[in-house]
Amino acid sequence: MPDRFKTIIEPFRIHSVEPLRITTEDERRKKIRDAGYNVFALRAEDVLIDLLTDSGTGAMSRDQWAAIQHGDESYAGSPSWFRFLAAVQELFPFKHVIPTHQGRAAERILFSAIAGPGKVVPNNTHFDTTRANIEYCGAEARDLVIPEGRIPAAKHPFKGNMDVAALEATITELGRERVPLVMVTVTNNSGGGQPVSLANLKAVRAVCDRHRIPLYLDACRFAENAYFIKLREEGYAARTPREIAREMFALADGCTMSAKKDGLANIGGFLAMHDPDVARECRNLLILTEGFPTYGGLAGYDLEAVATGLDEALDEDYLKYRLRSTAYLAEKAEQAGIPAVQPPGGHAVYLDARALLPHVPPAQYPAQAVAVELYRAGGVRGVEIGSVMFGKRQPDGSELAAPLELVRLAVPRRTYTQSHIDYVAEVIAEVARRKDRLRGYRIVEQAPWLRHFTARFAPL
Repeated sequence: MPDRFKTIIEPFRIHSVEPLRITTEDERRKKIRDAGYNVFALRAEDVLIDLLTDSGTGAMSRDQWAAIQHGDESYAGSPSWFRFLAAVQELFPFKHVIPTHQGRAAERILFSAIAGPGKVVPNNTHFDTTRANIEYCGAEARDLVIPEGRIPAAKHPFKGNMDVAALEATITELGRERVPLVMVTVTNNSGGGQPVSLANLKAVRAVCDRHRIPLYLDACRFAENAYFIKLREEGYAARTPREIAREMFALADGCTMSAKKDGLANIGGFLAMHDPDVARECRNLLILTEGFPTYGGLAGYDLEAVATGLDEALDEDYLKYRLRSTAYLAEKAEQAGIPAVQPPGGHAVYLDARALLPHVPPAQYPAQAVAVELYRAGGVRGVEIGSVMFGKRQPDGSELAAPLELVRLAVPRRTYTQSHIDYVAEVIAEVARRKDRLRGYRIVEQAPWLRHFTARFAPL
Protein backbone atom coordinates (compact mmCIF):
# COMPACT_ATOMS: atom_id res chain seq x y z
CA MET A 1 0.00 0.00 0.00
CA PRO A 2 1.41 3.47 -0.82
CA ASP A 3 3.10 5.02 2.23
CA ARG A 4 1.58 8.46 1.72
CA PHE A 5 -1.95 7.18 2.46
CA LYS A 6 -3.14 6.41 6.00
CA THR A 7 -5.97 4.00 5.24
CA ILE A 8 -5.05 0.38 5.91
CA ILE A 9 -6.17 -1.73 2.97
CA GLU A 10 -6.07 -5.48 2.64
CA PRO A 11 -3.61 -6.50 -0.13
CA PHE A 12 -6.19 -8.95 -1.55
CA ARG A 13 -9.75 -9.06 -2.83
CA ILE A 14 -12.53 -11.16 -1.30
CA HIS A 15 -13.33 -14.19 -3.45
CA SER A 16 -16.12 -15.77 -1.39
CA VAL A 17 -17.96 -14.76 1.76
CA GLU A 18 -19.22 -16.48 4.90
CA PRO A 19 -22.22 -15.01 6.76
CA LEU A 20 -21.92 -13.80 10.35
CA ARG A 21 -24.80 -14.08 12.81
CA ILE A 22 -25.67 -11.01 14.86
CA THR A 23 -26.84 -11.67 18.43
CA THR A 24 -28.26 -9.38 21.11
CA GLU A 25 -26.49 -8.72 24.40
CA ASP A 26 -29.25 -10.55 26.28
CA GLU A 27 -28.66 -13.61 24.09
CA ARG A 28 -24.92 -13.43 24.71
CA ARG A 29 -25.40 -13.15 28.46
CA LYS A 30 -27.32 -16.41 28.44
CA LYS A 31 -24.89 -18.18 26.14
CA ILE A 32 -21.80 -17.29 28.14
CA ARG A 33 -23.57 -18.32 31.35
CA ASP A 34 -24.51 -21.67 29.80
CA ALA A 35 -20.85 -22.05 28.71
CA GLY A 36 -19.68 -21.79 32.32
CA TYR A 37 -18.18 -18.38 31.53
CA ASN A 38 -15.53 -20.07 29.43
CA VAL A 39 -15.27 -18.64 25.91
CA PHE A 40 -13.86 -21.94 24.64
CA ALA A 41 -17.24 -23.55 25.36
CA LEU A 42 -19.17 -21.12 23.16
CA ARG A 43 -20.49 -22.25 19.79
CA ALA A 44 -18.61 -20.49 17.01
CA GLU A 45 -21.89 -19.54 15.33
CA ASP A 46 -22.73 -17.46 18.43
CA VAL A 47 -19.51 -15.41 18.09
CA LEU A 48 -19.50 -12.35 15.84
CA ILE A 49 -15.76 -11.59 15.63
CA ASP A 50 -13.66 -14.58 16.67
CA LEU A 51 -10.22 -13.60 17.94
CA LEU A 52 -9.79 -16.65 20.16
CA THR A 53 -6.77 -17.76 18.13
CA ASP A 54 -4.96 -17.16 14.89
CA SER A 55 -4.14 -20.87 14.71
CA GLY A 56 -5.75 -22.53 11.70
CA THR A 57 -8.43 -19.83 11.48
CA GLY A 58 -7.04 -17.85 8.54
CA ALA A 59 -8.42 -17.70 5.02
CA MET A 60 -6.52 -19.71 2.44
CA SER A 61 -5.67 -18.15 -0.91
CA ARG A 62 -6.90 -19.14 -4.37
CA ASP A 63 -3.47 -20.69 -5.01
CA GLN A 64 -3.75 -22.80 -1.87
CA TRP A 65 -7.21 -24.01 -2.87
CA ALA A 66 -5.87 -24.78 -6.33
CA ALA A 67 -2.94 -26.68 -4.80
CA ILE A 68 -5.41 -28.80 -2.83
CA GLN A 69 -6.65 -30.21 -6.13
CA HIS A 70 -3.14 -31.64 -6.63
CA GLY A 71 -3.27 -33.50 -3.32
CA ASP A 72 -2.14 -37.09 -3.72
CA GLU A 73 -3.42 -39.41 -0.99
CA SER A 74 -0.93 -42.24 -1.43
CA TYR A 75 -0.12 -43.70 1.97
CA ALA A 76 3.65 -43.63 1.47
CA GLY A 77 5.87 -41.50 -0.76
CA SER A 78 3.10 -39.23 -2.11
CA PRO A 79 4.16 -36.52 -4.59
CA SER A 80 2.47 -34.07 -2.21
CA TRP A 81 4.94 -35.11 0.49
CA PHE A 82 7.91 -34.29 -1.75
CA ARG A 83 6.48 -30.88 -2.61
CA PHE A 84 5.93 -30.22 1.09
CA LEU A 85 9.47 -31.38 1.92
CA ALA A 86 11.00 -29.11 -0.73
CA ALA A 87 9.01 -26.10 0.48
CA VAL A 88 10.04 -26.69 4.09
CA GLN A 89 13.73 -27.25 3.37
CA GLU A 90 13.87 -24.18 1.13
CA LEU A 91 13.37 -22.12 4.32
CA PHE A 92 14.24 -24.50 7.15
CA PRO A 93 17.63 -26.04 6.27
CA PHE A 94 17.29 -29.18 8.42
CA LYS A 95 18.24 -32.64 7.22
CA HIS A 96 15.24 -34.40 8.76
CA VAL A 97 11.64 -33.18 8.40
CA ILE A 98 8.82 -35.01 10.17
CA PRO A 99 5.26 -33.90 9.30
CA THR A 100 2.65 -33.70 12.05
CA HIS A 101 -0.99 -32.72 12.16
CA GLN A 102 -0.16 -29.56 14.15
CA GLY A 103 2.49 -27.96 16.33
CA ARG A 104 1.58 -29.55 19.64
CA ALA A 105 2.01 -32.99 18.09
CA ALA A 106 5.55 -31.99 17.12
CA GLU A 107 6.13 -30.80 20.70
CA ARG A 108 4.77 -34.01 22.21
CA ILE A 109 6.99 -36.18 20.00
CA LEU A 110 10.12 -34.09 20.55
CA PHE A 111 9.84 -33.86 24.33
CA SER A 112 8.84 -37.50 24.66
CA ALA A 113 12.12 -38.31 22.91
CA ILE A 114 14.50 -35.96 24.70
CA ALA A 115 12.94 -34.73 27.97
CA GLY A 116 11.92 -36.52 31.17
CA PRO A 117 12.18 -36.30 34.97
CA GLY A 118 15.04 -34.10 36.15
CA LYS A 119 15.39 -32.34 32.79
CA VAL A 120 14.90 -28.56 32.35
CA VAL A 121 13.99 -26.86 29.07
CA PRO A 122 14.80 -23.12 28.97
CA ASN A 123 12.78 -20.88 26.62
CA ASN A 124 12.19 -17.17 26.30
CA THR A 125 8.56 -17.92 27.24
CA HIS A 126 6.86 -21.27 26.75
CA PHE A 127 3.36 -21.21 25.36
CA ASP A 128 0.65 -23.30 27.00
CA THR A 129 0.92 -26.50 24.92
CA THR A 130 4.73 -26.38 24.94
CA ARG A 131 4.81 -26.07 28.70
CA ALA A 132 2.19 -28.79 29.14
CA ASN A 133 4.04 -31.26 26.90
CA ILE A 134 7.30 -30.65 28.76
CA GLU A 135 5.69 -30.99 32.17
CA TYR A 136 3.71 -34.05 31.11
CA CYS A 137 7.06 -35.76 30.46
CA GLY A 138 8.15 -34.91 34.01
CA ALA A 139 10.55 -32.12 32.99
CA GLU A 140 10.55 -28.44 33.97
CA ALA A 141 9.72 -25.64 31.53
CA ARG A 142 11.71 -22.56 32.58
CA ASP A 143 11.03 -19.07 31.18
CA LEU A 144 14.03 -16.78 30.68
CA VAL A 145 12.70 -13.76 28.80
CA ILE A 146 14.50 -10.42 29.26
CA PRO A 147 13.18 -8.22 32.10
CA GLU A 148 11.48 -5.81 29.67
CA GLY A 149 9.41 -8.73 28.40
CA ARG A 150 7.67 -8.96 31.77
CA ILE A 151 6.53 -5.32 31.78
CA PRO A 152 3.53 -4.76 29.45
CA ALA A 153 4.07 -1.00 29.11
CA ALA A 154 7.84 -1.20 28.51
CA LYS A 155 8.86 -0.27 24.98
CA HIS A 156 11.68 -2.38 23.60
CA PRO A 157 12.01 -3.39 19.94
CA PHE A 158 12.68 -7.04 20.80
CA LYS A 159 10.85 -7.82 24.05
CA GLY A 160 10.79 -11.49 23.07
CA ASN A 161 14.57 -11.81 23.51
CA MET A 162 15.96 -14.46 25.81
CA ASP A 163 17.95 -13.28 28.83
CA VAL A 164 21.34 -14.63 27.77
CA ALA A 165 22.97 -14.12 31.17
CA ALA A 166 20.11 -16.00 32.85
CA LEU A 167 20.50 -18.81 30.32
CA GLU A 168 24.22 -19.09 31.05
CA ALA A 169 23.50 -19.12 34.79
CA THR A 170 20.78 -21.75 34.40
CA ILE A 171 23.03 -24.12 32.47
CA THR A 172 25.90 -23.56 34.92
CA GLU A 173 23.57 -24.24 37.86
CA LEU A 174 22.01 -27.38 36.38
CA GLY A 175 24.85 -28.86 34.35
CA ARG A 176 24.53 -29.51 30.63
CA GLU A 177 23.32 -33.08 31.13
CA ARG A 178 20.04 -31.78 32.59
CA VAL A 179 19.35 -29.40 29.68
CA PRO A 180 18.39 -31.48 26.63
CA LEU A 181 17.91 -28.40 24.46
CA VAL A 182 17.34 -24.65 24.57
CA MET A 183 14.21 -23.37 22.82
CA VAL A 184 13.38 -19.87 21.59
CA THR A 185 9.82 -19.00 20.53
CA VAL A 186 9.61 -16.64 17.53
CA THR A 187 7.59 -14.52 17.97
CA ASN A 188 7.12 -14.84 21.74
CA ASN A 189 3.39 -15.55 21.96
CA SER A 190 2.84 -15.61 25.73
CA GLY A 191 4.88 -12.45 26.11
CA GLY A 192 2.67 -10.42 23.81
CA GLY A 193 3.64 -11.67 20.36
CA GLN A 194 6.99 -9.95 20.72
CA PRO A 195 9.85 -10.58 18.28
CA VAL A 196 13.34 -11.94 18.89
CA SER A 197 16.32 -10.25 17.28
CA LEU A 198 18.95 -12.01 15.23
CA ALA A 199 21.59 -10.59 17.56
CA ASN A 200 19.87 -12.34 20.45
CA LEU A 201 19.58 -15.62 18.55
CA LYS A 202 23.29 -15.44 17.77
CA ALA A 203 24.10 -14.82 21.45
CA VAL A 204 21.93 -17.77 22.51
CA ARG A 205 23.61 -19.90 19.85
CA ALA A 206 27.02 -18.99 21.29
CA VAL A 207 25.93 -20.11 24.78
CA CYS A 208 24.58 -23.37 23.36
CA ASP A 209 27.82 -23.96 21.48
CA ARG A 210 29.92 -23.43 24.61
CA HIS A 211 27.88 -26.01 26.49
CA ARG A 212 27.27 -28.34 23.50
CA ILE A 213 23.47 -28.04 23.82
CA PRO A 214 21.14 -28.03 20.80
CA LEU A 215 19.14 -24.89 19.98
CA TYR A 216 15.57 -25.33 18.70
CA LEU A 217 13.11 -22.68 17.56
CA ASP A 218 9.36 -22.72 18.07
CA ALA A 219 8.85 -21.33 14.59
CA CYS A 220 5.11 -20.97 14.12
CA ARG A 221 5.24 -17.17 13.56
CA PHE A 222 8.63 -17.05 11.87
CA ALA A 223 7.52 -14.77 9.01
CA GLU A 224 6.22 -12.09 11.34
CA ASN A 225 9.43 -12.31 13.38
CA ALA A 226 11.52 -11.97 10.21
CA TYR A 227 9.60 -8.86 9.18
CA PHE A 228 10.05 -7.28 12.62
CA ILE A 229 13.80 -7.85 12.23
CA LYS A 230 13.69 -6.10 8.86
CA LEU A 231 11.85 -3.14 10.39
CA ARG A 232 13.71 -2.84 13.70
CA GLU A 233 17.16 -4.42 13.66
CA GLU A 234 20.09 -2.42 12.38
CA GLY A 235 21.59 -3.76 9.17
CA TYR A 236 18.52 -5.66 7.92
CA ALA A 237 16.35 -2.99 6.29
CA ALA A 238 17.53 -3.98 2.80
CA ARG A 239 17.10 -7.72 3.39
CA THR A 240 13.96 -9.63 2.41
CA PRO A 241 11.92 -11.51 5.02
CA ARG A 242 12.85 -14.74 3.22
CA GLU A 243 16.57 -14.02 3.55
CA ILE A 244 16.15 -13.12 7.21
CA ALA A 245 14.14 -16.26 7.91
CA ARG A 246 16.86 -18.42 6.39
CA GLU A 247 19.46 -16.71 8.57
CA MET A 248 17.31 -17.34 11.66
CA PHE A 249 17.02 -21.06 10.97
CA ALA A 250 20.66 -21.42 10.01
CA LEU A 251 21.42 -20.66 13.67
CA ALA A 252 19.29 -23.55 14.97
CA ASP A 253 19.67 -27.32 15.26
CA GLY A 254 15.96 -27.94 14.82
CA CYS A 255 12.48 -26.54 15.19
CA THR A 256 8.86 -27.27 15.91
CA MET A 257 6.33 -25.64 13.62
CA SER A 258 2.59 -25.16 13.60
CA ALA A 259 1.71 -24.47 9.97
CA LYS A 260 -1.66 -23.20 11.22
CA LYS A 261 0.01 -19.84 11.84
CA ASP A 262 2.64 -18.65 9.35
CA GLY A 263 2.04 -21.69 7.18
CA LEU A 264 -1.31 -20.01 6.37
CA ALA A 265 -3.07 -23.40 6.49
CA ASN A 266 -6.02 -24.68 8.49
CA ILE A 267 -4.12 -27.73 9.75
CA GLY A 268 -0.57 -29.05 9.70
CA GLY A 269 2.87 -28.74 11.19
CA PHE A 270 6.25 -30.41 11.38
CA LEU A 271 9.27 -31.23 13.48
CA ALA A 272 12.72 -30.80 11.95
CA MET A 273 16.27 -31.34 13.09
CA HIS A 274 19.82 -32.23 12.05
CA ASP A 275 20.47 -35.00 14.59
CA PRO A 276 19.79 -38.40 12.93
CA ASP A 277 19.45 -40.25 16.24
CA VAL A 278 16.80 -37.87 17.58
CA ALA A 279 15.07 -37.96 14.19
CA ARG A 280 14.97 -41.77 14.25
CA GLU A 281 13.34 -41.86 17.67
CA CYS A 282 10.89 -39.11 16.72
CA ARG A 283 9.86 -40.95 13.54
CA ASN A 284 9.19 -44.08 15.58
CA LEU A 285 6.92 -42.09 17.90
CA LEU A 286 5.27 -40.47 14.87
CA ILE A 287 4.40 -43.86 13.39
CA LEU A 288 2.97 -44.96 16.73
CA THR A 289 0.47 -42.12 17.09
CA GLU A 290 0.39 -39.83 14.03
CA GLY A 291 1.01 -41.74 10.84
CA PHE A 292 3.63 -42.76 8.30
CA PRO A 293 6.65 -40.41 8.01
CA THR A 294 5.58 -39.06 4.61
CA TYR A 295 2.17 -37.86 5.77
CA GLY A 296 2.29 -37.64 9.56
CA GLY A 297 -1.44 -37.43 10.15
CA LEU A 298 -2.10 -35.06 7.24
CA ALA A 299 -3.98 -35.57 4.02
CA GLY A 300 -2.03 -35.04 0.82
CA TYR A 301 -4.05 -31.92 0.10
CA ASP A 302 -3.04 -30.48 3.49
CA LEU A 303 0.61 -30.98 2.59
CA GLU A 304 -0.02 -29.06 -0.64
CA ALA A 305 -1.77 -26.19 1.18
CA VAL A 306 1.11 -25.82 3.65
CA ALA A 307 3.72 -25.90 0.88
CA THR A 308 2.00 -22.98 -0.85
CA GLY A 309 1.28 -21.10 2.39
CA LEU A 310 4.91 -21.10 3.53
CA ASP A 311 5.77 -19.11 0.42
CA GLU A 312 2.85 -16.69 0.67
CA ALA A 313 3.53 -15.90 4.34
CA LEU A 314 6.75 -14.10 3.38
CA ASP A 315 5.09 -11.68 0.95
CA GLU A 316 6.10 -8.19 2.10
CA ASP A 317 2.82 -6.50 1.16
CA TYR A 318 0.93 -9.06 3.24
CA LEU A 319 3.30 -8.72 6.22
CA LYS A 320 3.18 -4.94 6.14
CA TYR A 321 -0.63 -4.97 6.16
CA ARG A 322 -0.80 -7.59 8.91
CA LEU A 323 1.54 -5.84 11.33
CA ARG A 324 -0.02 -2.42 10.67
CA SER A 325 -3.57 -3.68 11.17
CA THR A 326 -2.63 -5.26 14.50
CA ALA A 327 -0.84 -2.11 15.66
CA TYR A 328 -3.90 -0.05 14.68
CA LEU A 329 -6.12 -2.11 16.98
CA ALA A 330 -3.62 -1.73 19.85
CA GLU A 331 -3.63 2.03 19.32
CA LYS A 332 -7.43 2.07 19.48
CA ALA A 333 -7.37 0.07 22.73
CA GLU A 334 -4.95 2.52 24.32
CA GLN A 335 -7.11 5.45 23.18
CA ALA A 336 -10.13 3.77 24.80
CA GLY A 337 -8.32 3.49 28.12
CA ILE A 338 -7.32 -0.18 28.06
CA PRO A 339 -3.53 -0.52 28.20
CA ALA A 340 -2.10 -2.99 25.69
CA VAL A 341 1.29 -4.67 25.62
CA GLN A 342 3.74 -2.34 23.92
CA PRO A 343 4.99 -2.27 21.29
CA PRO A 344 2.19 -4.21 19.55
CA GLY A 345 3.04 -7.73 18.44
CA GLY A 346 2.48 -9.17 15.00
CA HIS A 347 -0.44 -11.54 15.34
CA ALA A 348 -2.43 -10.24 18.29
CA VAL A 349 -3.25 -7.38 20.63
CA TYR A 350 -2.73 -8.18 24.32
CA LEU A 351 -4.92 -6.16 26.68
CA ASP A 352 -3.50 -5.59 30.17
CA ALA A 353 -6.36 -6.72 32.40
CA ARG A 354 -4.37 -6.19 35.61
CA ALA A 355 -3.96 -2.50 34.77
CA LEU A 356 -7.60 -2.14 33.69
CA LEU A 357 -9.10 -3.92 36.73
CA PRO A 358 -6.86 -3.13 39.72
CA HIS A 359 -9.79 -3.96 42.01
CA VAL A 360 -9.82 -7.60 40.84
CA PRO A 361 -6.91 -9.58 42.35
CA PRO A 362 -5.11 -12.24 40.28
CA ALA A 363 -6.75 -15.01 42.32
CA GLN A 364 -10.07 -13.82 40.91
CA TYR A 365 -8.81 -13.90 37.31
CA PRO A 366 -9.14 -10.33 36.00
CA ALA A 367 -8.24 -11.33 32.45
CA GLN A 368 -11.04 -13.88 32.43
CA ALA A 369 -13.42 -11.12 33.52
CA VAL A 370 -12.34 -8.93 30.59
CA ALA A 371 -12.60 -11.81 28.11
CA VAL A 372 -16.15 -12.59 29.25
CA GLU A 373 -17.16 -8.93 29.02
CA LEU A 374 -15.80 -8.54 25.48
CA TYR A 375 -18.15 -11.32 24.44
CA ARG A 376 -21.13 -10.02 26.39
CA ALA A 377 -20.68 -6.47 25.15
CA GLY A 378 -20.15 -7.12 21.46
CA GLY A 379 -19.79 -10.81 20.60
CA VAL A 380 -15.99 -10.60 20.38
CA ARG A 381 -14.15 -13.73 21.54
CA GLY A 382 -10.59 -13.39 22.83
CA VAL A 383 -8.68 -15.59 25.27
CA GLU A 384 -7.30 -15.18 28.79
CA ILE A 385 -3.53 -15.40 29.08
CA GLY A 386 -3.00 -15.00 32.77
CA SER A 387 -3.51 -16.95 35.98
CA VAL A 388 -6.14 -19.26 34.49
CA MET A 389 -3.73 -20.38 31.79
CA PHE A 390 -0.44 -20.08 33.65
CA GLY A 391 -1.23 -19.99 37.37
CA LYS A 392 0.58 -22.70 39.33
CA ARG A 393 -1.23 -24.67 41.99
CA GLN A 394 0.86 -25.15 45.14
CA PRO A 395 0.96 -28.24 47.41
CA ASP A 396 -1.07 -26.40 50.09
CA GLY A 397 -3.90 -25.79 47.62
CA SER A 398 -3.09 -22.13 47.01
CA GLU A 399 -2.21 -20.78 43.59
CA LEU A 400 0.82 -18.83 42.42
CA ALA A 401 -0.39 -16.07 40.08
CA ALA A 402 0.97 -15.71 36.57
CA PRO A 403 3.38 -12.79 36.02
CA LEU A 404 0.97 -11.12 33.57
CA GLU A 405 -2.83 -10.91 33.33
CA LEU A 406 -3.52 -10.45 29.63
CA VAL A 407 -6.40 -10.91 27.20
CA ARG A 408 -5.17 -11.90 23.77
CA LEU A 409 -7.10 -10.80 20.71
CA ALA A 410 -5.50 -12.95 18.02
CA VAL A 411 -6.31 -11.78 14.51
CA PRO A 412 -6.83 -14.60 11.98
CA ARG A 413 -4.83 -14.14 8.80
CA ARG A 414 -6.66 -12.64 5.79
CA THR A 415 -10.04 -13.26 7.43
CA TYR A 416 -11.46 -9.97 8.72
CA THR A 417 -11.61 -6.57 7.02
CA GLN A 418 -10.63 -3.21 8.42
CA SER A 419 -14.26 -2.47 9.33
CA HIS A 420 -14.27 -5.60 11.49
CA ILE A 421 -11.18 -4.28 13.28
CA ASP A 422 -12.91 -0.92 13.81
CA TYR A 423 -15.90 -2.74 15.30
CA VAL A 424 -13.62 -4.62 17.72
CA ALA A 425 -12.14 -1.26 18.76
CA GLU A 426 -15.65 -0.01 19.60
CA VAL A 427 -16.33 -3.09 21.71
CA ILE A 428 -13.04 -2.60 23.58
CA ALA A 429 -14.08 1.00 24.31
CA GLU A 430 -17.43 -0.20 25.66
CA VAL A 431 -15.70 -2.67 28.00
CA ALA A 432 -13.45 0.15 29.23
CA ARG A 433 -16.56 2.15 30.12
CA ARG A 434 -17.86 -0.80 32.18
CA LYS A 435 -14.59 -1.50 34.02
CA ASP A 436 -15.73 -0.35 37.47
CA ARG A 437 -18.66 -2.78 37.35
CA LEU A 438 -16.61 -5.84 36.44
CA ARG A 439 -15.94 -8.47 39.08
CA GLY A 440 -13.81 -11.59 39.16
CA TYR A 441 -14.51 -15.30 38.84
CA ARG A 442 -13.77 -18.53 40.66
CA ILE A 443 -13.11 -21.90 39.05
CA VAL A 444 -15.72 -24.54 39.83
CA GLU A 445 -14.40 -27.29 37.56
CA GLN A 446 -10.96 -27.85 36.02
CA ALA A 447 -8.72 -30.45 34.38
CA PRO A 448 -5.17 -31.25 35.61
CA TRP A 449 -3.60 -30.17 32.28
CA LEU A 450 -4.39 -27.14 30.11
CA ARG A 451 -7.35 -26.33 32.33
CA HIS A 452 -8.26 -23.14 30.47
CA PHE A 453 -9.69 -25.15 27.58
CA THR A 454 -12.42 -26.87 29.61
CA ALA A 455 -12.69 -25.14 33.02
CA ARG A 456 -16.03 -23.82 34.20
CA PHE A 457 -16.33 -20.60 36.20
CA ALA A 458 -18.78 -18.82 38.46
CA PRO A 459 -18.92 -15.03 38.90
CA LEU A 460 -18.03 -13.57 42.30
